Amino acid sequence: MIIKCKKNLLTSAINIVSKAVSTKTTMPILECILLKAEGGKVYLTANNLELGIETVIDATVLEEGQVALEAKIFSDIIRKLPDSEIDLETTSDIRVDIRCEKSKFTIPCRSGDEFSPLPSIEKENSIRISQMALRDIIRQTIFSVSDNESTKMMTGEYFEVKDNQLIVISLDGHRISRRKINLAGENKDVKVVVPGKTLQELSKIINGDAEDMVDIFFSDRHLLFEFEDTRVVSRLIEGEYFKITNMMTMGHSLAVKANKKEFMGIIDRASPLIQETDKKPIIVSVKNDNNLYVRLDTNLGSMKEEMEIEKEGDEIIIGFNPKFLMDAMRVIDDDDVNIYMMDSKNPCIIKDAEESYVYIILPININTDVYA
Repeated sequence: MIIKCKKNLLTSAINIVSKAVSTKTTMPILECILLKAEGGKVYLTANNLELGIETVIDATVLEEGQVALEAKIFSDIIRKLPDSEIDLETTSDIRVDIRCEKSKFTIPCRSGDEFSPLPSIEKENSIRISQMALRDIIRQTIFSVSDNESTKMMTGEYFEVKDNQLIVISLDGHRISRRKINLAGENKDVKVVVPGKTLQELSKIINGDAEDMVDIFFSDRHLLFEFEDTRVVSRLIEGEYFKITNMMTMGHSLAVKANKKEFMGIIDRASPLIQETDKKPIIVSVKNDNNLYVRLDTNLGSMKEEMEIEKEGDEIIIGFNPKFLMDAMRVIDDDDVNIYMMDSKNPCIIKDAEESYVYIILPININTDVYA
């Protein structure tokens, strides 16, 4: 294999596929990036058997072929080379020369035949959404994914296509995030669970523009995202997702409409008093004077603040994990948030204006008499 390509194109492609390189494995080939040169293009692929990414760049291909290079050393070398044209040439079955201006490196390589190809996905069942919409969906749900591998289903996000809508749900046992968007055209019904790690890495490589589209293809065991010159293939989490319909339709005894920015500011001002080891809840009280009162007492000190709200319903005193509250406020794009509560022990529901985004948070058990 002999190729010539621009450094910026090669660097960008390496950055994209490196997100699927395995960092902890007993199989060295999974720590590699496959370079395949043919037809005036160079295809770069990484595959850790759970997530695979392929992207393509333009190049001058003087001799077609393929080779697998250890990702870290290859990436480090290319990143530090001058911003100029790069020549890559396999000099034997175990060596590759890399030249750029006056620099020359020779590094070991592996046969491309050792590399595991990406799974083949039939393109029969698919949806199309903008990169901006997909990035927003991930941004508004990914923080509710659990990182506890013992509850595998909670480490993924539920994707359901129904009635030409895409519904995405994540949960970690303490909170639930749900986002809905309308889809164009006629779309087949689908239910899959996508690993949260896949979505985290995907959000880093899509550009987020409203004009650029992503095609999502569904199969029994895999999901394929196609956009621009990149393909991302992920293994699905198998099993039945949690039934949360009843929680989404819970009643309430109190409805509050609050300015999001002001509420965020109060929570943020309380943050200096919060320590990682301190499990003290932030206390939210709503009384009959159309004010919302916030209180926090920790080992570092205490704070109290209030803000005006619109309310309908009963009074309440309820405790929350302040981080969980702030996570929701950060991803709601409206000026106001709608908050629905039943009592101090039942889940609280937070919605945006159009109810396309819903966030459910479990309260922390408190002695309400202390804060009355």
